[in-house]
Amino acid sequence: MNLRERISDLMPQAREELTELVAMQSVADPRRYPPEECHRAAEWVRAKFAQHGFTDARLEETSDGSHAVVGSRPSPNPHAPTVLLYAHYDVQPPLDDTAWETPPFQLTERNGRWYGRGTADCKGNILVHLTALRALGAELPVHLKLVVEGSEEQGTGGLEGFVRENADLLRADAILVCDTGNADVGLPAATVSLRGLVNVVVTVEALTSDLHSGMFGGAAPDALAALIAMLATLRDAKGNTTVNGVDNTQTWTGELYPPEQFRTDAGMLDTESFLGDGTVSDMLWARPALTVLGIDCPPVVGSAAAIAPRARARLNLRIPPGLEPAQAQRALIDHLHSAAPWGVAVDVEVEASGAPYRTRTDGPAYRALGSAMEEAYGRPMVMLGQGGSIPLCNVLADTYPDAEIILMGVEEPRALIHAPNESVDPSEIAAMSLVEARFLQNYASIRS
Repeated sequence: MNLRERISDLMPQAREELTELVAMQSVADPRRYPPEECHRAAEWVRAKFAQHGFTDARLEETSDGSHAVVGSRPSPNPHAPTVLLYAHYDVQPPLDDTAWETPPFQLTERNGRWYGRGTADCKGNILVHLTALRALGAELPVHLKLVVEGSEEQGTGGLEGFVRENADLLRADAILVCDTGNADVGLPAATVSLRGLVNVVVTVEALTSDLHSGMFGGAAPDALAALIAMLATLRDAKGNTTVNGVDNTQTWTGELYPPEQFRTDAGMLDTESFLGDGTVSDMLWARPALTVLGIDCPPVVGSAAAIAPRARARLNLRIPPGLEPAQAQRALIDHLHSAAPWGVAVDVEVEASGAPYRTRTDGPAYRALGSAMEEAYGRPMVMLGQGGSIPLCNVLADTYPDAEIILMGVEEPRALIHAPNESVDPSEIAAMSLVEARFLQNYASIRS
């Protein structure tokens, strides 16, 4: 029986186990979800990998209190290369429960897809690792190391610190970061570029208290109007992000994102135009993007005829490779201060920042991956960017400068990760399991 047939036979088990894992509400936010749920998920992952040769699999507490599952499985060949397998078991909160068409923590099949929080991001990728290992059986061509973290979605940096402090524990020749995905179902891709981020909260204060809009409006400064004016300067009429001192003209040179596919993937109206004066790929992967995540101000219902003395907004600036977070952070802060009208007081608090990332693709691991993806999908692998951020990649690159880092996974656009109605196409779990198994074989052959 060949690998493809073995994986096909293993898919019912993959569904059963993914059902178990999705049922665990492993949101790494103890303010809203019981920490015991994350611990249950971590122990589940530990036990499953222990059953498949990772006899030393264990939980390691990280600096943010989360637990990472770590372990190793040696190859019979002492001269084989070492591959580190990565995924994460924590998930995003469901957000609006009423927007889910099926229960968020119950795997439900609908129209051929498996729905539930974490089915794609990233519990589906844990099943890829397990299914690939089962398909290979005792035929392990490389030394394996494992790390499955428990706070990736919170961005609190637990694993990043653990890697720096335990560099030899996770050292490898190639690292499979299984937390991205393909261009579409059936279109194999490696992610080679990630945007970084700067998150800030900007607060505007104009008055000591609310004032009657009839008695004082027209002369007294309005904090909410000032904030709106400031935010309006962060994009131009075409939708380009315009933070003074931040380059917004770079272009993407890899595989292009077809505009009409993006329109469908993003749920855009037919009447809506794309933002910016670059291609969709330029705007997503090569240029900065400023998003207003939230605004604190009087709500419509219950508001009074009064001038707001104070308002604030939470902003997210995504930055492309080539731009340092410290530079972007300083530019954004300076821009907000300079854009403030009427002499209002402005305070900008930095919440978080992370560096962009670009990987090299000219080594033996990428050659092995390309062959594996073409065999699994019957078409060549393409190189994509991703607008999201994975700060761990920079830590891995700095800690293991000679390692090849590969970003791949089951998360294609229809998966709706981080949104209600997240789902995974089971054919992607099967295909990526075959990719991983064949990659391990190919890589061992190339490096031998």
